[in-house]
Amino acid sequence: MENENRAQVTRAATVVMAAILVSRILGFLRERAVAEVFGRTATTDAFFAAFALPDLMYQLLVGGALSSAFIPVFTEYLAKDEEKEAWYVASVFLNATFLILLGIMVLGVIFTPVLAPLVGVGFAGEHKELLVLLMRVTFPAVFFTALAGLCMGVLHSYKTFFRPALGPIIYNLCQILGAYILGPLMGIMAMAVGTVVGAVGNFSVQIPEVWRRGAKYYRPVLDLKHPGIRRMVELMLPAILGLSIAQINVIISQNLASTLEEGSIVALRLANRLINFPLGIFAMGISTAVFPTLAGLAAKNERQEFMRTLSFGLRIVAFITIPSAVGMAFLRVPIVRLLFESGEFTAADTMATAFALLFYVPGLFAQAALQVTTRGFYSLQDTKTPVKIGFWTVVVNLLLSIAFLKWTDLGAGGLALAFSLSSIVNVVLAFIILGRRLPGLLSGELLTTVVKSSAASVVMGLAAWASASMLARYLPMARKLAQTVQTLGSIGVGVLVYMVLTVILRMEEIKFVWDLIKRKAAGRRAKGQEQRS
Repeated sequence: MENENRAQVTRAATVVMAAILVSRILGFLRERAVAEVFGRTATTDAFFAAFALPDLMYQLLVGGALSSAFIPVFTEYLAKDEEKEAWYVASVFLNATFLILLGIMVLGVIFTPVLAPLVGVGFAGEHKELLVLLMRVTFPAVFFTALAGLCMGVLHSYKTFFRPALGPIIYNLCQILGAYILGPLMGIMAMAVGTVVGAVGNFSVQIPEVWRRGAKYYRPVLDLKHPGIRRMVELMLPAILGLSIAQINVIISQNLASTLEEGSIVALRLANRLINFPLGIFAMGISTAVFPTLAGLAAKNERQEFMRTLSFGLRIVAFITIPSAVGMAFLRVPIVRLLFESGEFTAADTMATAFALLFYVPGLFAQAALQVTTRGFYSLQDTKTPVKIGFWTVVVNLLLSIAFLKWTDLGAGGLALAFSLSSIVNVVLAFIILGRRLPGLLSGELLTTVVKSSAASVVMGLAAWASASMLARYLPMARKLAQTVQTLGSIGVGVLVYMVLTVILRMEEIKFVWDLIKRKAAGRRAKGQEQRS
């Protein structure tokens, strides 16, 4: 049974991580498009600030509701072969959420001038007016992105991952096209238009599959007294804050950054996006893939297998994200320069972004582990504990942010460091509480993985840094080709060194990664044979 669950997680993770990889690459192209076309300016700050509150609304209403309430309850019905009843509950939930989202969109557009200071306290004059306008245009995107999130919840419960992962790819493509095609004509408003069109596309690619699975069961009802709905509400209300803690912390950092020098929000945003690359691909991929399995095991009360599956997810996350963090710390300047330095984005902007990135690095593994531990709590249908932990995390982040701004010269770097330290506090508390409930979770296997991965990552980082320094002496670094060779060459050396060391250290997790590679290669061969035949 343990091997069967691991194989199931591996298959799901292969699909999810492949699609998320494409999406994240497009996400970088989107950020590069914004940096190249609009630069690190107050105008760009306004756009990034404008989407913060709608994004928070999405996290509150859909991220929290889906992860904490909908998927565990819906999956529980499916696990008991009660599909008709599952869809009755889903119908009520989807109908109610649709009406709530519609109301929030309308109220958001009307009361935008009141909401704007919540995300940009330092904006004034024409920059504040631009912030309000951009917020009004982007609010409808929340409606469609949230609907896409609801579709994602249904499909994930059926362990269908391709279409939910394809949606964000369409979303990013629309934003990229908006920047390059509409940007010269409409200015920063082009990004808002691209965002709305992308959100509609994200929803549109998922709804056909949802309708195919649920058309015969769907009912236009609002039976709010149904036991399943009551259970969802009980789980959802505390989780609305619990899952959105990271987003609240981002808004705190962004608000304080609006009081710093022009372009500070952009620097934090781009640095955060770099951190989110391994976080989004691997941590989100693993946690997304493992979540339905955990929910199913919890529904069947298979406690030991639940604990082993959760521990396995944490080990894989540690194995991948720890070297990612160390590599980014050593190669932060080459990476930022290659990805963003072009057009309106200057060398000074590269250094500012790389500086912020350095202070985001310490919290990468903590944020990645939280993706898994939070879903562990939610699979156990415990949504109160993450809220209690999250409350103290927000307090720690706010106090540290103010302290670093007041008593240090770190600027945006101080805000990034506060975010990282608060994430570490969050995951430590989560580990302690889960460890008490699941004896053996924080086993020697998990600790061994962390220690070995950390040791191998330090050696890897030094090798990558030495490679980058050597290549910089012989290549004309003003050219993009040289920057590409330096960055990719150094990353390649780092990956090779890390893999060799993990084999020498006999790390079990390397087999999982190898299985992912083999599965992906087998999929490509099968697709090629189909095309030839």
